[in-house]
Amino acid sequence: MLEPSHNAELPEIPAKRYFTIGEVSELCEVKPHVLRYWEQEFSQLKPVKRRGNRRYYQRQDVILIRQIRELLYEQGFTIGGARQRMMAGGLGSGQMEEGTRSNVQTRPVVVATANTSNVRSQQIKELIEEVEEALSLLV
Repeated sequence: MLEPSHNAELPEIPAKRYFTIGEVSELCEVKPHVLRYWEQEFSQLKPVKRRGNRRYYQRQDVILIRQIRELLYEQGFTIGGARQRMMAGGLGSGQMEEGTRSNVQTRPVVVATANTSNVRSQQIKELIEEVEEALSLLV
């Protein structure tokens, strides 16, 4: 989906776990208000929201945004057409491309089972660890 030639024009994605909306805006050359709008239009785009409703995007979100940008701005799709193309092509569900054809894992879907509380407990523990790590960087 993303042509290697076009991908070279966009800044390289740094090796970070989370990106702010401002960072993603610069990495994808899309204004923040457009990113917020795309979140409403593309169900695959779900940044983590934390304290103060701040958005934190992960690497796969940045790659997905670049794909959306390519469909809309480079290939001339409408929002509806891009949404259909992504659904039909399975994009945004583990088959995302960046430059060359390399698969990137998306966030796992939690299915309601008896283990749901264990999964949620683990997710909460991971979030607490991330928050503590972020706080330690601020001190």
